[in-house]
Amino acid sequence: MISLTRLNGKGIILNAILIELIEETPDTMITLTTGKKITVLEKAEVVVSLVRTYMQEIGSVRATIKSRDAEGS
Repeated sequence: MISLTRLNGKGIILNAILIELIEETPDTMITLTTGKKITVLEKAEVVVSLVRTYMQEIGSVRATIKSRDAEGS
């Protein structure tokens, strides 16, 4: 889960695994795999950084890298 801020200043906690698309239009709009769209104050690069950190914390990134290494063997 990552902490973000809606345009009205209210904080939200978002399940980063559900993020499908992040775009700046110029506000940052996040599209979830459910089709729901959320607009936040944080820039896209900040959201991407938060998602990367979260994925590393839960071990998702490392598991992906290991499985790719295993495929090459």
